[in-house]
Amino acid sequence: MPRSKANINKDLDKARHSLAHILAAAVKRKFPKAKLGIGPTIDNGFYYDFEIKNLTEDKFAELEAAMKELISQNLKFKKEEITSQKAKKLFADEPFKLDLIEGLKKEKKAITVYHCVNKAGEIVFTDLCAGPHISSTDKINAEAFKLQKIAGAYWKGDEKNKMLTRIYALAFETKEQLDNHLNFLAEAERRDHRKLGKELDLFIFSDLIGPGLPVYTAKGAAIRSEIQNFSRELNRSIGFEEVHTPNMNKADLFKVSGHYDKYKEDMFHVCSNYTKEEYFLKPMNCPQHTQVYASKIRSYRDLPVRIADFANLYRDERPGELSGLTRLRAFAQDDGHSFCREDQIKDEFNNVLDVVKKALKTYGLENTKIRLSLWDPKKKEKYLGDPKVWKKSQAILEEILIEKKVDYFKGIGEAAIYGPKMDIMAYDTLGREWQISTIQLDFIMPARFNLKYTDADGKEKTPVMIHRAIVGSAERFMALLIEHYAGIFPTWLSPVQVAVLPVGENHLSYAKEITEALKLNNVRVEIMENETLGKRIREAEMKKIPYILVVGEKEKTDGTVSVRKRGEGDKGAISQSDFINSIKEEIKNRA
Repeated sequence: MPRSKANINKDLDKARHSLAHILAAAVKRKFPKAKLGIGPTIDNGFYYDFEIKNLTEDKFAELEAAMKELISQNLKFKKEEITSQKAKKLFADEPFKLDLIEGLKKEKKAITVYHCVNKAGEIVFTDLCAGPHISSTDKINAEAFKLQKIAGAYWKGDEKNKMLTRIYALAFETKEQLDNHLNFLAEAERRDHRKLGKELDLFIFSDLIGPGLPVYTAKGAAIRSEIQNFSRELNRSIGFEEVHTPNMNKADLFKVSGHYDKYKEDMFHVCSNYTKEEYFLKPMNCPQHTQVYASKIRSYRDLPVRIADFANLYRDERPGELSGLTRLRAFAQDDGHSFCREDQIKDEFNNVLDVVKKALKTYGLENTKIRLSLWDPKKKEKYLGDPKVWKKSQAILEEILIEKKVDYFKGIGEAAIYGPKMDIMAYDTLGREWQISTIQLDFIMPARFNLKYTDADGKEKTPVMIHRAIVGSAERFMALLIEHYAGIFPTWLSPVQVAVLPVGENHLSYAKEITEALKLNNVRVEIMENETLGKRIREAEMKKIPYILVVGEKEKTDGTVSVRKRGEGDKGAISQSDFINSIKEEIKNRA
């Protein structure tokens, strides 16, 4: 009987864990002075941390050969539980293992090791480990693993500790699976938004400005603006009004909201030269929006009050966690909050879900799933509010999903500090999962800010607050789109939509005439002069520009343009007006 997928994954995880030990054994053979860290399994493989000198990736072939030689010995993995005294003696020359042993001793946990034993019964290698492992190395496919890369990693993830050398490795059941994954990685590297962002001149990072603080060129800013403008259009379609709130706020605001206690370590602190008040750069917009709501007396007839905001947000991310546009210290969200009555909750959620669906369809990200993000009742200290309120809000949210017949899965511990969420996850062209949109139900923050409205019965009541983002951070979403499209943006999103190429100097004035006409119709266009025509066409194609207009003597005489369409080649000559009308329609429809 064939094994179930669950068993296959379990067996593969054991093989990966065992390979981590084999890697450590190979490293100790080649670099006897290396000190051992930890070697857990991860998605698609494993890693092992070492304190080691002069290890570079050009040594990988030697290490892989040593690993395969060890695998061929059919080594047995044997578990042994030992005392802390014996463990300290066994790993007397391994400072990081001694650190782990002390931790296990303090927590009164069992200390176990795994021995790699050869056919003669000799111990070839021993590692401190809880397991589990495969029974022997003959269960490992020696052709289905590959050492991948080296990275730096602080011991126990703490920047105060030593920096170790981490070796990442891939491991699968078959060589075919490994090869497929390597092809996937090669395609992902080709699409890497950091690489394409530089090639297409979209954004830069400057050491003088600071890590995690992107600067957009005119071309990158054009894409970012299109993303935000589409979200603005969707906001207006469901009644949201845009406000603008300051980037800096008094600590008092975050003390009331609860973020000061729960989120302070991730916020940038700001000091005044003239007052002793404590300020922070804001990491989110929701506390400010409560003050927009609180600025007026509200009636039940005024609700819902819907507020959108694109102001910059700031989060004090660790330098080692920053990554291109996907993890930043400064970014903006298509943020929005609806203050409503309880009987309006379902309509508000449905409206937002509808525009999220429209947005993702337009961007070509229709392959999605929804996570119902709930609190972790075992870690109540992470959240604000009473358990009864959480029980109520989570039940309402799940009921909405059931009524809409939406498939979903639950994510325990994924809720916001103030309420449960619907998180919409989308899959890109390569099948990678990205969390994009979110809709959150909050009974807690309006109560903390003492927000009120007068109901039909004349009594004061507290509104419900719905937090939502259509595509989330424009920066992170732009990174997703660059990789999803491999830089080949649809016309409406392209930083340059048309390149005009005069055949010779005599045709430059006509090319400028066309360029001005396109600009007057809000088409992003540039003239490409100098060099040979063939070279300019290739350059425009390398820039992934959707349309190339070639204009020479015939086009000048006839008032036409010769059109080359990206991916389709020469489309022939048409009149200026026909081309302008056609591209305007394409942009308008976000085709």
